[in-house]
This record gives sequence, structure tokens and C-alpha cells, in this order.
Amino acid sequence: MATPNEDDKTPARRKILTAARTLFTTTGYASTTIKAIAAEAGVAVQTVYFVFGNKRSVLAALLNVSIAGDDEPIATLDRPWVAEAVAEPDPMGQLRIQVHGARLILDRVGPVLLAVRAAAGADAEVAQLWATTCEHHETVLRHLATALAGKVDGLDVDRCVDIGLALQSPETHALLIDERGWSATDYDDWVVEALASAAGIVN
Repeated sequence: MATPNEDDKTPARRKILTAARTLFTTTGYASTTIKAIAAEAGVAVQTVYFVFGNKRSVLAALLNVSIAGDDEPIATLDRPWVAEAVAEPDPMGQLRIQVHGARLILDRVGPVLLAVRAAAGADAEVAQLWATTCEHHETVLRHLATALAGKVDGLDVDRCVDIGLALQSPETHALLIDERGWSATDYDDWVVEALASAAGIVN
């Protein structure tokens, strides 16, 4: 199988990321080899190296695409759903928008995040990737909580961020939706009500 040229790089990238997602979330990051990713993707081993360089770069790209939902280089804070939430004048309306947007991200990235966390203990580079991702999550939640504080008197931004981190974690999402069978609507409603209670919003 020939190594791709630049024109072939994008379709090869998609195949590799799809294969990596399957393997990282089932057999684990540490147990997955470049050779296994190539075989699952139906490409040559050299193709994986050509497109990504190494396994850690495959994981980082998979994480970024799973969070964004696309290949566009647009940060989460610049995504339309964040702007819509911040611009919403009603506090409960903001919570519904931001919780829904965050849950859609967790639907995509949750299993990948769990794989990253599992691998972080034995791999310093993956540990740094996990730490950076957690910092990014907190930054987004703080941005939204700060916007909410402008609509709710006396709101404790730090407390809202902490509760958001707990309720909208990949572990909580997986427990309630995947293991306990909650619907997406049930999960969203629960998170909204918990955040509203923490913010002192009377619905």
C-alpha cells in the first residue's frame, strides 16, 4: 500500500482517527500500536506516520476533533453555542443552552476522555494532554459562570464552576447515560436544575 501524497492526507486522516477512536476506547491507549491503528484503518503503517508522526499526536488530534465535532480550527469559546448562551438574557435560558451544548460534546468525547485519563498515569505526555484538557474545560465553565453572574445577584462563580466540573465530567456522563440508562433529556434537566440551585436561581 503506497504512502499517500498531500491530496490523500485528509481522507486518510479521517480513517485513522476513526480507527484510533475504536481502539483507544476499547483496548486502551497503551495497548494500541501504530500497526494496529493502520490495520483497523486499512492504511499502511507509513501512512499513519506520514499524517500524524506518532501515536500521541493521533490521540491529541482525536481529542480535538471529538471536542469540536469537526476539523475547523475554532476554539470552544468561539463556538456559536457559547456565544448564544452568553447572550441569552434569561439565566435559566442560558443554563439550558450551555448544558445542552456541553452534553453534545460529552456525547462525542466522553469515551476518549476516559481513555486519556486511564493512560495518563503511565505516560507523561498523555498526562500533560489530560491536564491541558481539564484546564480548557474549567476555562469554558468559568467563562459561562461569569456571564451568568452578570444576570444573577450574588452568584458564586467558583462554586458554579466546581459543580459544573463534577456534573459534566466524562465519568458522570458515562455513569448516568451509558450505565444507568438516563436519556439525554433527563441528564440535561438534572444538570440544569443542579446548576440553577447552586446559582440561587428560582425557576
